[in-house]
Amino acid sequence: MARILITSALPYINGIKHLGNLVGSQLPADLYARYARARGHEVMFICATDEHGTPAEIAAAKAGQPVAEYCAAMHEVQGELARGFGLSFDHFGRSSSARNHALTQHLAARLGAAGLIEEVSEKQVYSHTDGRFLPDRYIEGTCPNCGYERARGDQCEECTKQLDPTDLINPRSAISGATDLEVRETRHLYLRQSKLRDTLDQWIDSQKGWPVLTTSIAKKWLHDGDGLQDRGITRDLDWGVPVQFEGAPWGGMDGKVFYVWFDAPIEYIAATAEWADALGKPDSEWRRWWRMDEGAEDVRYVQFMGKDNVPFHTLSFPATLIGANFDGAEPWKMVDYIKSFNYLNYDGGQFSTSLGRGVFMDQALALLPSDYWRWWLLSHAPENSDSEFTWENFQASVNKDLADVLGNLVSRVTKFCRSKFGEMVPEGGSYGAREQQLIDDLTRGLTSYQNVMDGMMVRRSAQDLRALWVLGNEYLQEAAPWSAFKTDPEQAAAQIRLALNLIRFYAVISQPFIPDASARIMAALRCDDWSWPEDMAQALGVLPAGHVFEVPDVLFAKITDEQRIEWEAQFSGKN
Repeated sequence: MARILITSALPYINGIKHLGNLVGSQLPADLYARYARARGHEVMFICATDEHGTPAEIAAAKAGQPVAEYCAAMHEVQGELARGFGLSFDHFGRSSSARNHALTQHLAARLGAAGLIEEVSEKQVYSHTDGRFLPDRYIEGTCPNCGYERARGDQCEECTKQLDPTDLINPRSAISGATDLEVRETRHLYLRQSKLRDTLDQWIDSQKGWPVLTTSIAKKWLHDGDGLQDRGITRDLDWGVPVQFEGAPWGGMDGKVFYVWFDAPIEYIAATAEWADALGKPDSEWRRWWRMDEGAEDVRYVQFMGKDNVPFHTLSFPATLIGANFDGAEPWKMVDYIKSFNYLNYDGGQFSTSLGRGVFMDQALALLPSDYWRWWLLSHAPENSDSEFTWENFQASVNKDLADVLGNLVSRVTKFCRSKFGEMVPEGGSYGAREQQLIDDLTRGLTSYQNVMDGMMVRRSAQDLRALWVLGNEYLQEAAPWSAFKTDPEQAAAQIRLALNLIRFYAVISQPFIPDASARIMAALRCDDWSWPEDMAQALGVLPAGHVFEVPDVLFAKITDEQRIEWEAQFSGKN
């Protein structure tokens, strides 16, 4: 049994996320967490809402609420939606927690003691219209590198190039659109991550098997142009982790907070401490996941995120943890594997909240149960390139994969058994060459499925799972128990007994993808044995003859053409 720490990129607090956000981090992280637990590993799956920064302040102002009150309410909303999609976090924390405040300040002080924090007097953009300094994320303009017209002042989302606000062409306030911007002088703290460039480069090189997307982005930031730059880690804001605190190795920083991208990854650690607090556990219980000198040396740490988050998780956050251990006194657990994703686009364009374009998490759950969305998103995860949601593809995938392949098998077998043998596993008959061939084929298919799941190959895992479902359908077509029953009821009984156990096998191995449907199958089978199949012949004998079951309701209703057309219009953003 392994110990696996899993973190998903933190969803930002200012609003409900769309399906692209979901499949870019939280959903594949949940897939892997559920699979790892099913295989018997000890798992700690952590996420939280990312609550600091200007966007939270602006969203709260628009909502007419104090920012702390707004964030608390949105945390509940996002937590409820996460539960609606079956995201099985061990803890869903908050970056505004007291734990994160204390740990962020502690690590900053350690970095200061290591000589990795520098006070810099810099020029920053001030908006007369807004009456405030504008954090770089709230200045927009044209990227000088690729020409993208909505680049932010810290990074271009289109080409991922790191930027300063003064680099932008035709800059404007993202808050008001004002162009009456003035550059003023202010003092900030910088993380001298350039001093750790070679250390970070060697560390990345030592991580074997990372996705090309992850390493290519990290290397680009390390080596392009002048290489890795020092990074400002403070902002002129009211909402956030205060920079000036008791024991701080600097002064004169009243009224400033740490940059959201400095404190947000630290919340992975703090949220684990929140988990321990919530369960009344001592600090040693969370530290065994995060401190190499207190038990974390045998932990495998895996992060899931969209490609825009990669630079901060391959460079800035590692620089924080490495720098904080400058004297060997605080050996923090470093990430072992970063699973990064490209973007999911929506029907030829981008998701847009303002235009009402695309499907957001709350809207998706109002239309269909979560398993419909989980299956499509995971089976079309944007791993090697951007992918695109279309309603035609969604309809076809749901109808062909979920309804026709898996759902139809469950329905046919249970209803036929009820009509011929009653609602119990039939006895009699024996297995022959055809059944042994199925067992052999399933054994090979399961081995492949496990290998790609272990490797976090999301789309390939969905393909392998579907192939296992198909094997059951092919067996039923060839065995044709409904025909065999007419001449050899004993043989039909054996075939249906095998098929009922096959349904239970499918529920167990499909649970990481479609947990609600799997739970419904197991409830109908009146079975609570979720043990992962280690021996296929044994797995197909878990339900003995005489075991009572119920015929479940339809697992997956097909999406009609009328529904598809209606939803296309509803979420097109043209109204």
